[in-house]
Amino acid sequence: MERAFRERLFFVLLCLSVPRRDCRYIEDNEVTQDELFSFLNSDLKRELPDASSYRRPLRCLDMLALEGQFTFTAARPQRGCAAFFIAEPNKVFSLSYDHVNIDCRGGDFIKVFDGWVMKGQRFPSLQDHPLPLHERYVDYCDSDEPSRRTGVRSSQNVFMLFFHIRNAGDGFAVTVRQHLNPFPCNIISQTPEGRFTMVVPQQHRNCSFSIIYPVQLQISDFSLGHRSDTALPKMSVTGCSEAGDFVELLGGSGLDTSQMSPIAELCSSFTGPTQMKIGCDNTVVRLVSSGRFVNSLTFSYNVLAQNDLYSVDQFCFTK
Repeated sequence: MERAFRERLFFVLLCLSVPRRDCRYIEDNEVTQDELFSFLNSDLKRELPDASSYRRPLRCLDMLALEGQFTFTAARPQRGCAAFFIAEPNKVFSLSYDHVNIDCRGGDFIKVFDGWVMKGQRFPSLQDHPLPLHERYVDYCDSDEPSRRTGVRSSQNVFMLFFHIRNAGDGFAVTVRQHLNPFPCNIISQTPEGRFTMVVPQQHRNCSFSIIYPVQLQISDFSLGHRSDTALPKMSVTGCSEAGDFVELLGGSGLDTSQMSPIAELCSSFTGPTQMKIGCDNTVVRLVSSGRFVNSLTFSYNVLAQNDLYSVDQFCFTK
């Protein structure tokens, strides 16, 4: 992940997380801007000859883009800690506990969340994730089944680890691994530019690709399983939902796609570039699939130039 992008991404995440008083996991961290940026200067995977053997302590507020063993030992009571994990689009995570020494009865906890959650917004949204919300949180202290304590697996390329430790000297160690995902669905991009093909193989699900940047988006190929319907427009502001299989372009300032503004919808298959500039803090390409067909979408994206930000229409309010 490019350092400049990681700095912006982490700053956006912090801004989203801190203001809400009910976001207890992060609200009490005394973190300076310099400390935030220092989080990002040693974690690039390309600098590691063997990422699988990488080890380092977790910070109370952290972001990581690699696998390895991570430990945390509280030097003092730590009330609001969170680690954001992000991988390449075609990867998912697994987490296993190597050692845990916390006081569950005294109020300590370690929780894994399948996705990211900030300021009351979740990615993937409730509509897009295959699991109900309560199953996406796995609390070490509440997990009776041994398998829940020894192994947790994410559904997409991001997950979070929350922890609250009251006693100095207590802590834990976890091993995080990345695994190939043949059909990636619900992705936060590591980079501000790239190219991606999303495929949904006859599954009734919605897949979102989130880019936390204002971008120029170019869709080069869109293939629905049903035959192209000439009665449907290539692009529409609204009106594709009745088709059952379509693409939404969304924009907003938060993570939750259900709270973002619809910009356009793509209703029928085509080959050839369709381009749009979106000046939102978060741009999402969302493929809605009925499960009756194999649907695919290929698109590329790059950061908007500064002068373009003043010339694009703003659709970026949150519902």
